Amino acid sequence: MTAKERQGSALKSFMDRDLVWSLVHSPAALFSLMLTAVLVAAAFGAPLVAPFDPFDLASIDIGAANQPPAWLPGGSGEYFLGADDQGRDLFSSILYGMRLSLVIGLVSVVLSIVLGVSLGLVSGYAGGWLDAFIMRVCDVMLSFPAILVALLVDGIARAVMPSGMHDDLSYGVLIFAITLSGWVRYARTVRGSTLVEKEKEYVLAARVIGTGRAAIVFKHILPNVLGPVFVLATVHVATAIMTEATLSFLGVGVPPTTPSLGTLIRIGNDYLFSGEWWVTVFPGLVLVLLVLSVNLLGDWLRDALNPKLQ
Repeated sequence: MTAKERQGSALKSFMDRDLVWSLVHSPAALFSLMLTAVLVAAAFGAPLVAPFDPFDLASIDIGAANQPPAWLPGGSGEYFLGADDQGRDLFSSILYGMRLSLVIGLVSVVLSIVLGVSLGLVSGYAGGWLDAFIMRVCDVMLSFPAILVALLVDGIARAVMPSGMHDDLSYGVLIFAITLSGWVRYARTVRGSTLVEKEKEYVLAARVIGTGRAAIVFKHILPNVLGPVFVLATVHVATAIMTEATLSFLGVGVPPTTPSLGTLIRIGNDYLFSGEWWVTVFPGLVLVLLVLSVNLLGDWLRDALNPKLQ
């Protein structure tokens, strides 16, 4: 077999896989994947794509504050989507703000997965009082909306920390708040899957040959309970981004001077009724597109990994 034939055979084998086949034959999934890829690439490539750096005070022109988009009267080609109340280029601010939202969302989701999956495995495999205690903690956490938990954590942190450290530690507090409200669903999902998996023959065989508990949990059970976790993680990224934007909109997220999607929407809301709509509309539209595309990917992944729908 020639190199070209081997390459063609490998590509055909890859395309025949269930997930790839499902993706190729789902227009909504393809659209959401491409949209997500474009938005993520633009966000993390902001230093290369954005014409200005909104964090660089030297690039801010106060005289251009609330300048309209280029196609409206009074607009300038230098600020294609207009400028905010501080004279920052809105297009650049949106790209940097989207990057900030994605970083906070992804870090929060990763920490939630680590904490939730670990506790879910321990709870489902150990059982007894430890299982009951972890599940009661989950019940208490689920009784409060995620946004209220985040607000509570942020309020306690601001009360405990010196006022001069609020802005420096706001990102860590925000990530911790989102993580604290997000690990519960992973724990409950993994715990339910672990209860099923630990009674299967391969786990019983591992016990018979003397395999330790930690090895059974992390080497044998863990790989078989990760399917639902991937689906939850995809949807949770969108939820974490929305939580960050909501907290920033309320003024308790990132520092008020930081150009995030939430702060831009909040700033623009103050000028909305005076006709300067672009400061709110464009960041809001980007936030909707980002959350929608990630949610559509999560819906597709849920259906693709569900054997009952195959």
